[in-house]
Amino acid sequence: MPVVVQKYGGSSLATAEKIRVVAGKICARRSSGVDLVVVVSAMGDTTDDLIALARLASGPSHVPDPREMDTLLSTGELVTATLMAIAIRSMGHDVVSLSGPQAGVRTDSRHGSARIADIDTTRLKRELGSGKIVIVAGFQGLAETEDVTTLGRGGSDTTAVAIAAGLKASRCEIFTDVDGIYTTDPRLVPDARKLREIGYEEMLELASLGAKMNPRSIELGAVYDVEILVASTFEDKPGTLIHGESRMMEVRKAVTGVAVTRNVGKIMVRGVEDRPGVAAEIFEPLAEAGISVDVIVQNAGADGKADISFTVAEGDLDRALAITERCQSCSAGGVTGGRGFSKVSIVGTGMTNSPGYAARMFRALSAAGVNIDMITTSEIRITCIIDAPLVEKAARSLHRAFGLHEASAG
Repeated sequence: MPVVVQKYGGSSLATAEKIRVVAGKICARRSSGVDLVVVVSAMGDTTDDLIALARLASGPSHVPDPREMDTLLSTGELVTATLMAIAIRSMGHDVVSLSGPQAGVRTDSRHGSARIADIDTTRLKRELGSGKIVIVAGFQGLAETEDVTTLGRGGSDTTAVAIAAGLKASRCEIFTDVDGIYTTDPRLVPDARKLREIGYEEMLELASLGAKMNPRSIELGAVYDVEILVASTFEDKPGTLIHGESRMMEVRKAVTGVAVTRNVGKIMVRGVEDRPGVAAEIFEPLAEAGISVDVIVQNAGADGKADISFTVAEGDLDRALAITERCQSCSAGGVTGGRGFSKVSIVGTGMTNSPGYAARMFRALSAAGVNIDMITTSEIRITCIIDAPLVEKAARSLHRAFGLHEASAG
C-alpha cells in the first residue's frame, strides 16, 4: 500500500478528547487503504509549561543545561504519542508509538536547534510491514553523542517531512488549526482567500515571513520533492497543496500572497568606515550570539563613511544593541535602535523579470497613507518595513491592489 505521513499540531491534541477525535480520523485514513506514519506534537502548551518548570527548578541565577533541557522537552511529544497509540488501539487497530530516536531520526549535536542528518527507516519499514499504524514523537532525534536533541520550534513539521522523504511517501499531510495557506492573514484582511496550491519557492518565502509553516520543512520538501498538504484537523475542507513549480498548470497571479511579520526592531549604525570587513565586524558577533538579522540596508556617502541599518526580532533588540555598541567600527557615528515596526511583503514567482510590481506596491502604500522606512527585495519578494500600527491598513491595501481578493486567487 502507498505510504502517507501525517502530522498533527499541539492545538489539535490539547486534550484527551481531541486526541480521541484525531485517533478516529487516523483510523479512517488507515481503512482507506494506506500505510500510515503519524507525527505528533506535544499537547497544547506542554512545551512552554516544561520550560517554565525548568526555570523554577534551576533558580533565577542559573540557566538550565541544554542537554537536560532537550531530554526534558522531548517528553512532551512522547506523552502525546503514547496516548494516541492507546486511543487507536482501543478502536481496534494495531499500532506502535516510537520516540524520535526509535524512529531513526538522527541529528547533529546542537541542543535546542538540532538539524536532521539522516533518517534510518529500518524500524519504520518493519513496523509498517507488520501492518501497524506508526505514531512518532516529533521535534526530537538522537545525536552521534547518543544524547536526545530537539529541533527547535516547529520541529514536528520538519520531522514529518523528513520521514516522508526517507520513506518516499506519496504525500505528507500537515493538520493544524488552520485549513490551509491564505493569500494573507485572514485576521487582518477578511477577504483573504485560501490558495489551492503553491510552489515550494513561494511557500518558503511566506513561511520565512511568518506564515503557518516551518521554513525548514519547506526546504526539505523542495529538496526531496515531497508534496505537502496543509489542512484543518477538525474541518472537512480542502487544504493547500505545496509542490514543485513544474507541476503547476499555470501561474494564476504574479503575486501569490501578502505576508506580515510583527514585532520588528531596527538598529542603525551611522558613520562607519566604508571599507572591506566592516560589515563582518558588525554581523559576526550577532551571529555568534544566535541573533538572526533580516533586512539590511547600507547607504554609502561621498566622504568615505556609510550608514548601515538592519532589523532583528523585537525580543532580540536589547541584546543586539548591546553587541553592536561594542563594535569598535561602530563608535564614530553612534548606534541607535527602535521598536514598533512591522514587515509587509508581496511574494510571487510571477514577479521574476517583470517590471512594475515595486512601483505598484509603493503606490498602494502611499495611497493608504503608509510611510516606508526600509525596503529589501529578492527575485520573488519585495519587503517594506513600516510602523507597526499601520500594518493592517498596509496589508489590506496591497491585497486589493494586486487582486488577491478575487475568486481566482484561491
